[in-house]
Amino acid sequence: MTVEDIVVDGSSPEGGVISVWTLNRPDKLNALNAESHRAIKEASARANSDDSVRCVVIKGAPPPEAEEGKRPKPHAFAAGADISEFAGKDSDDVRPFFEDNAWEAVWNISKPTIAMVDGFALGGGTELALSCDIRIASDRSTFGQPEINLGLIPGGGGTQRLCRLIGYGRTMEIVLSGGMVKAEDALKMGIVNRMVSPEELESETMNLAEEISRKSPYTTKVAKRVVRGALELPFSEGVLMERSEFVALFDTEDKEVGVRAFLERSEADWVGR
Repeated sequence: MTVEDIVVDGSSPEGGVISVWTLNRPDKLNALNAESHRAIKEASARANSDDSVRCVVIKGAPPPEAEEGKRPKPHAFAAGADISEFAGKDSDDVRPFFEDNAWEAVWNISKPTIAMVDGFALGGGTELALSCDIRIASDRSTFGQPEINLGLIPGGGGTQRLCRLIGYGRTMEIVLSGGMVKAEDALKMGIVNRMVSPEELESETMNLAEEISRKSPYTTKVAKRVVRGALELPFSEGVLMERSEFVALFDTEDKEVGVRAFLERSEADWVGR
């Protein structure tokens, strides 16, 4: 995996970047292997600790050019796990790996995350996209949880995150059939936030990432934490959490910065606290 930091013009405090992660195994359709997980976990830890990182974008490397006379490989975000690593393994072999995995590392990033999906996002690839806060897909993308065809079930949070995103019935159909979901249907179901042409995908994703990155970095983390609470708390407790966090923001410098900028019709110069 490669990591590139894109400087955001107009971010405040100055020096804000979008951390763009590219899953870089195009010959294997960017399938996630042990090295991929290690790299994602390291990048997630850095994103949490580095104040310059305001947003994370995850994408897959494009396919290599086809050799003469051969069909080109399809585009892929991540076409699942590297199944060759499953052969001959028992539960004792795989449990440590799945208890410390990349999906949870991304899910636990405190800053906004966006999956930029172009092509296949299957199995662990769908789960990686689901671990992000927002998903933007090209119209040639395909999602699915085909683990049932291997005698397995999703193991990277797919059953839980899909169910919370699109409901029990649709999740059951996807998990039990092992079938694929085209981008248009994924948009209708709510698996993805936006669907655009492949040519528009990067600009659409980066424009949103830049917009988010120009907000107060402190407040975006609070907003993410509170919205996430809706998934984990009973309704009444979630409302109390929101109220508590909202009131606490009145003690921050960025609240004063934002209110003053609004009243003066000027750009907010956030301080991040």
